[in-house]
Amino acid sequence: MFSNYLKPVSDVTLAHLVLQPSLSLGQGITMHTKESGFPEFKGNEIAIIGIDEDRNALNNIGTGSDLEQVRKEFYQLYPGNWHRKIVDLGTIEKGNNVADTYFALKEITTYLLKKDVIVILLGGGNDLVYANYRAYDDLEQIVNMVSIDNKFDLGMLEDDLSSETYLHKIIMEKPNNLFSFSNIGYQTFFNSQAEIDLIKSLHFDAYRLGEISQNIALTEPVLRDADIISIDLGAVKYSEAKANNNASPNGLTGVEVCAIARYAGLSDKVSSFGIYEYNPNLDANHQTAQLMAQLVWYFIEGVNYRTKDYPFESKEKYKKYIVPLEDRDINFYKSPKSDRWWMEVSTNNNTNKNALIPCSYQDYLDACSQEIPNRWLTAFKKLN
Repeated sequence: MFSNYLKPVSDVTLAHLVLQPSLSLGQGITMHTKESGFPEFKGNEIAIIGIDEDRNALNNIGTGSDLEQVRKEFYQLYPGNWHRKIVDLGTIEKGNNVADTYFALKEITTYLLKKDVIVILLGGGNDLVYANYRAYDDLEQIVNMVSIDNKFDLGMLEDDLSSETYLHKIIMEKPNNLFSFSNIGYQTFFNSQAEIDLIKSLHFDAYRLGEISQNIALTEPVLRDADIISIDLGAVKYSEAKANNNASPNGLTGVEVCAIARYAGLSDKVSSFGIYEYNPNLDANHQTAQLMAQLVWYFIEGVNYRTKDYPFESKEKYKKYIVPLEDRDINFYKSPKSDRWWMEVSTNNNTNKNALIPCSYQDYLDACSQEIPNRWLTAFKKLN
């Protein structure tokens, strides 16, 4: 159906795969190749798609132009105790114009999501997050997004769509399905105070690099509530991911970003996961390709250990903790399967239903110390 949009996995990569051990990942992946054609879907799979598109990637021309080294690095890894089938659909080639590429990405992703396939996107410019978001239009659902990036990529309303302005387009354009946006790893000196203030006024969440580096576990509740997760490789420090023309001396370490990828996979809700701004022209020793392969590995590892917590099970099955504060009680719930926490936020929508949002054990401890958790306050303002 979409084979005209997708270039098969290259013969060079397939030749490299022949040399790998029989237990390596690549030996068990179903691939789109010239010989076998486009694979079929039965649902519950994980699909990997490359995207060759750099025309709106500011200061990083060449990004996504050759993703075969990433495939080689990924194929030669060994799988964990996994049960999910993995398919590699190949790479979306550049359209006649950027809009054609966006259209192809949107159509393919929408089709896969409707088939209950988890989508892994390897790019290409960070502007592709916009096309990924638009793929949810036909699903008729609200969307929560998390971006791992050192910038918010807001831009101005009059700016053309690019890797540094896509978020403004998502917020302002209709249909507007976005309910929540969170940034992980922003660095203050890369963002104007006006942008930081706007993020706060919209009741979005943002976590500075310093906060995350001190406690990477802070990211887990944020990632648990997301539908779309994107990683801009510019969020990773230059010494650990050099194949990005916008790389900075400061950023997340490889260990930290891999932990984030695993948290993303563990989320029962995440249905698309993207890694963007990989520029093979700058990857002399394939270090960044290796990191991308490991990020994909950790995400899939997380997916295979999903526990189907809330909302797949009723909160009545969880252990409930009631914390009385000065002017209200906050109800906390702990999953007996995963030991993860949620807290209840009241809503003024005349439905007598309260929202259950992911939180951490530290949020519970803060409430016990008579401090309303920031995550609860943000959710309350958003819902009321």
